[in-house]
Amino acid sequence: MFRKDSVAVKEWLETSNKALLVTGARQIGKTWLIRDEIDKSGYKRFEINFINQPDMVEYLNAEMSAEDFLVKLRLIMPEECKPHETVVFLDEIQKCPEIVTKIKFLVDEGSFKYAMSGALLGVELKGIASAPVGYLRVLKMYPMDFEEFMIANGVSTTTLNMLKDCFDECKPVDDFVHEKLMSMFFVYLIVGGMPDAVKKYIETKDIREVDKIQKDIVDLYRVDFSQYEEEDKKLKLKSIYDIIPAELNKQNKKFVFTMLDKELKFDRYENSFLWLKDAGVVIPVYNAEAPLIPLKAGKSSNVFRLFSSDIGLLTSAYPAETKMELISKNGEVNNGAHFENAVAQQLLANDFDPYFCKRSKVGELDFLIELSGKVVPIEVKSGKGYKSHKALDNYMNIEDYHLEKAYVFSTFNVEKEGKIIYLPIYMSYLLKEPKIDQLIVDLDISGL
Repeated sequence: MFRKDSVAVKEWLETSNKALLVTGARQIGKTWLIRDEIDKSGYKRFEINFINQPDMVEYLNAEMSAEDFLVKLRLIMPEECKPHETVVFLDEIQKCPEIVTKIKFLVDEGSFKYAMSGALLGVELKGIASAPVGYLRVLKMYPMDFEEFMIANGVSTTTLNMLKDCFDECKPVDDFVHEKLMSMFFVYLIVGGMPDAVKKYIETKDIREVDKIQKDIVDLYRVDFSQYEEEDKKLKLKSIYDIIPAELNKQNKKFVFTMLDKELKFDRYENSFLWLKDAGVVIPVYNAEAPLIPLKAGKSSNVFRLFSSDIGLLTSAYPAETKMELISKNGEVNNGAHFENAVAQQLLANDFDPYFCKRSKVGELDFLIELSGKVVPIEVKSGKGYKSHKALDNYMNIEDYHLEKAYVFSTFNVEKEGKIIYLPIYMSYLLKEPKIDQLIVDLDISGL
């Protein structure tokens, strides 16, 4: 299946002298992506998986110089893996964090290219602050977004180009195409973007089979949670993860700690939220005090909404009947939580740092992002009243905020009214920072 990150890995193989580190949650396709691109590149691949080959942990993670590490590595490489023709792929690198500290020497020495990947890296590699960043390219992977889901399901390049044109020019999508894509998006809400789940759906079209894959992934997450809860008795990882669906379905989607324990203090369990975020399994969207640049300056670290990193894993917590009603667009099912989770997931994948904003007497905005140096509000509507957005209107009318445009995502087609751009929910993947090939600042130093 096509992954957008394949472009970055291919570019790294062809042009970069740095090592590559691919990070992200478990089961999102990191290993497959690296293998696939190396094998297509013409390089030989020498691979070590530090979970499947635990003897390699002791062999390569012992205290030794970078020179000795390279000697030991060469000893276990087959003869066909020649210098300058081989990529050394170290999978599950979190089990051998000492290797990352040796990257500067290995890159400078230059015999091989080095690709690394692993899960929980945000958690387990925090102690290697000395890692030479200038010698390491870090690529953060996420679950498949809706564009990748469309491509996996056979949507043509012609249709994708047409959607881009409609987005850029604020013109409606053909009604027939719009209805087809909305139906596909509702399926995406159930299947999500975990590659194994998408593959199973394409092969079988059976939601029950997809659900088995998703539950296996959640069980794998729970094993991780249990392991770390045993190591740190203060962590409440499983409890927090389990109540995300209930929290998102509430009218007030702000995460309420008393759902865990009535005596709960945020400071005591802040590390649990940070762990889940670093592991890539949740997306915290923090409150910004006002829609002003930079949003980070007004961030409230203890007020946030918590989303699942994958919409499919979120809906896997619901009964089968609810899923089928969701796919059939039953108006009685609350789609708001699913829509907002999908948008939060997409914004993060598109390199935005999303916030929300709630102010008394003004109202609550679902999301705020910084786009082209400006704050842009985003509202997500799942019902027919998509043009009813009192809070958004209030914010847009406050001159001090200098809000030039806003987006409303819903089930309806493209439209623009004043500063408000209405887009179908499936177009959220198109909301990106425009690419800038060059940013030249030419100084006049004549006379200096």
